[in-house]
Amino acid sequence: MLATFLSAALQGIEAEAVHVEVNAVESGEPKIHLVGLPDAAVKESADRVFTAIRNSGFFSPRTRTTINLAPGHVRKEGPIYDLPIALALLMATEQMKAANTSDWLVAGELSLSGATRPIRGALAMARLARKLGKRGLLLPAISADEAALVEGVEVYLVTSLDQAVRFLIGTLQLTPLSSTQARSKAQPVITEGGADFSEIKGQQALRRAVEVAVAGSHNLLMIGPPGSGKSMVAKRIPTVMPAPTLDEQLEILSIHSAAGRTISGEMAWGTRPFRGPHHTISDVGLLGGGTIPGPGEISLAHHGVLFLDELPEFKRSALEVLRQPLEDGEVSISRSAGKVTLPCAFMLVSAMNPCPCGYLGDTKHECRCSPTQVQRYRSRISGPLLDRIDIHIDAPALSLSELRSEKAGESSSAVRARAQQARTLQQRRFAGSRVLANARMTHGQIRRHCAIEASLGDLLQQAMEQLSLSARAYDRILKVARTIADLGGSEKIEAPHLLEAIQYRSLDRTLFY
Repeated sequence: MLATFLSAALQGIEAEAVHVEVNAVESGEPKIHLVGLPDAAVKESADRVFTAIRNSGFFSPRTRTTINLAPGHVRKEGPIYDLPIALALLMATEQMKAANTSDWLVAGELSLSGATRPIRGALAMARLARKLGKRGLLLPAISADEAALVEGVEVYLVTSLDQAVRFLIGTLQLTPLSSTQARSKAQPVITEGGADFSEIKGQQALRRAVEVAVAGSHNLLMIGPPGSGKSMVAKRIPTVMPAPTLDEQLEILSIHSAAGRTISGEMAWGTRPFRGPHHTISDVGLLGGGTIPGPGEISLAHHGVLFLDELPEFKRSALEVLRQPLEDGEVSISRSAGKVTLPCAFMLVSAMNPCPCGYLGDTKHECRCSPTQVQRYRSRISGPLLDRIDIHIDAPALSLSELRSEKAGESSSAVRARAQQARTLQQRRFAGSRVLANARMTHGQIRRHCAIEASLGDLLQQAMEQLSLSARAYDRILKVARTIADLGGSEKIEAPHLLEAIQYRSLDRTLFY
């Protein structure tokens, strides 16, 4: 007898329909054939499935059984087909008679006892089920909670193979998970306590630059000697970032779900991601890829922060792959298994020393580096990459009086409130477009929303000529000026806003050339 269930395969962060077909034939030698381009984890599913079937009170097939995962040209990976294979086997061997199995998309890993375990990519599967017009999904716990965030499709949580069987044959009634409850659970929640911006001593100029960067999602480079607080500031940036909108949260969650981070609980509800890879990371680890292309660090930082500490220590090739994603907010990866496009609209925060020893320009320490060493160190960062970093800010060493001061700085909540107000203005400004922050403005939007008076245009031209800045830097100065104006509640870009934005571009020429 032939039985079919619908499941899915992950392609990047999207899901593609996979039909699990099982055919049991009485004649011939009892044997199992698993076809359809499965990987090692899928091939191992036969042993898990047969043991789970026996421990759930059913008998294993004693016939010649063929299991086909169609379409055959799509590579299947992971244990997500355990549950649909088990259900199809039970139908093919006439141990289960269910009506309208085509209404459901089924996925889930099985333990040897028959209990279900969570899987990756549940959010993408829910979107696929809605697109295909299916009634709903049968998924394990945690995965079902993720899928329930998608409206327009019913999601049922099944804890075991036996429970799934009883639901499909109609002897057990289950209540679909409420998308309203799931969305309320996923609403942005800012937790107080822990790391806070008030712990940062001094560094008023750096604090201001961080606030501007966060308010417009601008890329930031901090330059200063060891111990000046660069890493400390970077790790507190998530505490001042505005809470993600529901659409942003769903995009974040879909990426982390495909990477399996929601299963392990690494990605909390209602938070923006913060990724800080070590400088030994490979190009593929940063950009994404693999046999079946998956998200890398830049995609895992989507709508959040990618922090690169000790920027010149990263491999040159790894840094250069950032250039196109920083410009476009997405990255296309081509492999033999296919091509995927992954979103990566992240805020780049980077930190570096002014020289290899770190003390160039420090009044309290003598720099031991030769001019050649300094030049070689700085040249590890290319001009095109620097051009894509909107704000360059100096982080000088703190004085002893600043370190001993008991006066607390401004709290994260106060900075976050101003950044949130600026982001709200930007969301209204860009309503109806895919742009969410000033840093992502297109050329047309720059002309429309960053218009300046002729006198300010002359001022900007003079600065461009003196600093030898590029055309890309021209646009980025206007974007930063627009954000500074938003923080000040100004509809127009005024001279102070433009001058502050220009100031944030001066270091890339005085320090690097």
